[in-house]
Amino acid sequence: MILDKINNSKDLKNLTVDEMTLLADEMRELIIKKVNAIGGHMGPNLGIVETTIAMHYVFDMPVDKVVFDVSHQCYPHKILTGRKDGFTNPENYFKYTGYTAPEESEYDLFKIGHTSTSVSLATGVAKARDLKGENYNVIALIGDGSLSGGEALEGLDNAAVLNSNIIIVVNDNEMSIAENHGGIYDNLKLLRETKGQAECNFFKSLGFDYLYVEEGNNIQEMISAFEKVKGTKKPIVVHIHTLKGKGLEPAEENKESFHYILAGTLDEKPETASAPAVETYTSLTREFIRNKIKSDKRAIVVNAGTPGVFGFDKEYREDLGSQYTDVGIAEEHAVAYSSALAKSGAKPIFTVMSSFIQRTYDQLSQDLGLNNSPLTILVYWGGISGADATHLCTFDIPMVSNIPNLVYMSPTNKEEYLAMLEYAYNQNERPVAIRVPMTELVSTGIPDTTDYSQINKYKVVTQGEKVAILGLGNFFSLAGEVKEYLRSELGIDATLINPVYTTGIDVELLENLKQNHELVITLEDGVLDGGFGEKISRFYGNSDMKTLNYGAKKEFTDRVPLQELYERYHLTKELILKDVKETLKEKVCG
Repeated sequence: MILDKINNSKDLKNLTVDEMTLLADEMRELIIKKVNAIGGHMGPNLGIVETTIAMHYVFDMPVDKVVFDVSHQCYPHKILTGRKDGFTNPENYFKYTGYTAPEESEYDLFKIGHTSTSVSLATGVAKARDLKGENYNVIALIGDGSLSGGEALEGLDNAAVLNSNIIIVVNDNEMSIAENHGGIYDNLKLLRETKGQAECNFFKSLGFDYLYVEEGNNIQEMISAFEKVKGTKKPIVVHIHTLKGKGLEPAEENKESFHYILAGTLDEKPETASAPAVETYTSLTREFIRNKIKSDKRAIVVNAGTPGVFGFDKEYREDLGSQYTDVGIAEEHAVAYSSALAKSGAKPIFTVMSSFIQRTYDQLSQDLGLNNSPLTILVYWGGISGADATHLCTFDIPMVSNIPNLVYMSPTNKEEYLAMLEYAYNQNERPVAIRVPMTELVSTGIPDTTDYSQINKYKVVTQGEKVAILGLGNFFSLAGEVKEYLRSELGIDATLINPVYTTGIDVELLENLKQNHELVITLEDGVLDGGFGEKISRFYGNSDMKTLNYGAKKEFTDRVPLQELYERYHLTKELILKDVKETLKEKVCG
């Protein structure tokens, strides 16, 4: 194998172009095998192999610096920079993260997992180089889909006037995660059709020098292009046309579904008979939205470039027609746009993943909360997980729940969720966000008739004494387990409460608990600092009531197994029982 000769990118310089072409085939085979085994980003990585080889061949890494956007396309880079054992040896498949990581290699500058950041970061690297009087190339590798993000446009605007070496490689594979949306893509299409010769050129209009490469999957063409721009004294955009999923037929044909795949996707066999559909919170959401679209011409769904997260496949999106807007990877715009829709009499529903809503703090506060627009926001995947550090979903409760006017609700079952959806959609008083449960669907079989306009009124599910347990959203079932465990182990008949709201406290209920309770326990599936539990502890701060708050520590975890995190945070009934014993003992002794 050619790869046997490659231990770092310097070894590439000893290869011929033919050998590098064979190397590309070997790297694709490794990527396909690994990603199918453990899951990961398939299409983006397969499409960037030749570009990565050429980049490492021409430039002098790691003296020259490359910043990846999102890191969805960093697997070939990792193979060439001393981490090939993470791809050649199945025992090491989990050794390296799926994103760039400086702790792994000097070739990686930043931990990156969110989109549209590379140009801004690279501009900072280049400016620091200039300030220190150093001399090396700075490259930002950004996909065309990432250009829809506001930070990418801000970065380009400033990189263009840097007046020194910065090379922006725009990897144009005509796709984001799904199809691209936005006016900039008309210009990219024009540039592709004219082989970069069109007079109307977005990048040139900003002041960049510009080079177009039609065959971005041709190593010789990419070597020639990089040799032309190496050592440039001016900002330049190298616009390359590549094929997403190259080398894997299903990925080439189904670019959206093969952007990211689960383990074993390529091993799946066609089913002879369709399995019965399993109802989930995602399917409930899809059906709710479909019904609103059909019955209300004001209804519109807004998504920011990640339709697959919410089960919005291409057929579903087409069925929604003009009442569906994908704004591209532009969450900030999505919030402001949705706020204006709501303020102008439309009925928007904005769907967003927890990890990405944190990109919208100012818009949630100023464009939405301050203007009190009656927008419905559905937050997906919120909760503690074993995800990469770049995609943690534990910070949405502290962020969303502390913005004035914005109400954040956390349902515990199917009936509650549907009732909250109806309330949020139909009311015109305030913005309402709903944290879509990450648990298996639970159904009581009884329609929920709660009046959710009575903000911050908690639900007492079972009345007890001495200990009260407030189980928020995903952790309501754990609260129930703790209640039964306290009964069986300590003989305590605890009060079980469903708080419903993350954004405020039920003063009357909490005050009443003082009469016959000594301890209040809160459980939340997110970071504790600034979260729901702290509101409860603050309320009881000057009283005799003891409180125990359970949730995640304020930390960036990286691929830590979920059960290990639950043990670390005492999110098990056994560890909670131990804490209760110690707390009640302290209270008695005190």
